[in-house]
Amino acid sequence: MTHVATETLPRPIGLARWPVYYGWVNLGVAAAAMVGTLPGRTQGLGLVTEPLLRDLGLDRVTYAQINLAATLVGSLFCLGIGRLVDRVGSRLVLTVLAIGLGLVVLAMSGASGVLAMLALITLTRGLGQSALSVVSLTMVGKWFARRLPLAMGVYAVAMSIGFMVAFPVVGATVLSRGWRVAWAGIGFALLLGLAPLSWLLVRRTPEAVGLQVDGDATSGPAATAVEDESSGDTLGSALRGGAFWVFALAASLYGLVASGIGLFNESILAERGFPPALYHRTLVITALVALLGNFAGGLLAERGSLRALLVASMALLAAALIGLPHVTTEWQVSLYAVVMGVVGGFVMVVFFAFWGRAYGRAHLGRIQGAAQILTVLASAVGPLLLAQCVALTGSYAAAFYGLSAAVAALALAGVVVRLPSRLTA
Repeated sequence: MTHVATETLPRPIGLARWPVYYGWVNLGVAAAAMVGTLPGRTQGLGLVTEPLLRDLGLDRVTYAQINLAATLVGSLFCLGIGRLVDRVGSRLVLTVLAIGLGLVVLAMSGASGVLAMLALITLTRGLGQSALSVVSLTMVGKWFARRLPLAMGVYAVAMSIGFMVAFPVVGATVLSRGWRVAWAGIGFALLLGLAPLSWLLVRRTPEAVGLQVDGDATSGPAATAVEDESSGDTLGSALRGGAFWVFALAASLYGLVASGIGLFNESILAERGFPPALYHRTLVITALVALLGNFAGGLLAERGSLRALLVASMALLAAALIGLPHVTTEWQVSLYAVVMGVVGGFVMVVFFAFWGRAYGRAHLGRIQGAAQILTVLASAVGPLLLAQCVALTGSYAAAFYGLSAAVAALALAGVVVRLPSRLTA
């Protein structure tokens, strides 16, 4: 059994007497941290793409190449950050990351050259989409075990609401004040908001502050193996099991589909004869249904099986991909948007909850980081795959059919794969 050093931080006064379990406080900061990854995400960069291209005089091909290189290099930040979280705790790591990302975003708001933009976008991808995401997810897994699926459902809802507020605020600022002012505002929010909040409120584990995991008053013998912060599978043992690859690849394939369709959604619907206004309506439908899917997924995972939730998600995604090339009416497009929202909500909860529940908390950062790097790489490949398909065939249909077959294969793998003993106990 691997020993994990306890956090050498002053114990917060009266923490054990709080009316709510302190893990929920950590969860709130974790959700805020995930929203803080906005400048390093495709959707966040999409808010400033057009004015940035005009400002710097870049063409789309050059910018696409910059984005691809930045995403691939930035994905490497996933691996080292998990080890740091496991060794020194999330409080210090999260604070340093918030400061680092804030400084990078501020620097990007003043950048004027292609090489500088390449370096800074790479750092926003690495520190934001990769590293900060891993820390945010791991924080929740360190504080919850038995109630982890429910906690991840609440986390997903809080995070989704945060993004739904952040996107229009940043977008409105870009339109009214310019992308540089909007980006500078995000940088100051990270430096003056997230960083001090992380240092003041975040704690490493419940055991480090004298609490029981999940907020239980006592922990019986059956729960000891799960609740002990020093117990858990290593990254190597997780990688040797089929469950890691099935769950990681399922989430990655969903990310590939979502990133590809998200970038070209307007073009995909135009191919089926629909106007741009319908594309904007589908975004709203998908976002709202995904929010409900987050909460419903958390409740279902709490009371049922993560395997069943994963298989159902992959089956629905395969059906949506097969049906998308054949939509002919607006209600069919709306139905597709609803299905994608449900799938997104479910996959998010499964991906967030599976690692801590399946492999324990001792090496959760490393394991979560390895899974995250696969999702980041897949999100980079998605748009390129769809673009190449259109260039070769003149349509998106072939890509959707091929992806649906891959998704269906993962659904079948989810049915037969052997799960870790922690999940089957």
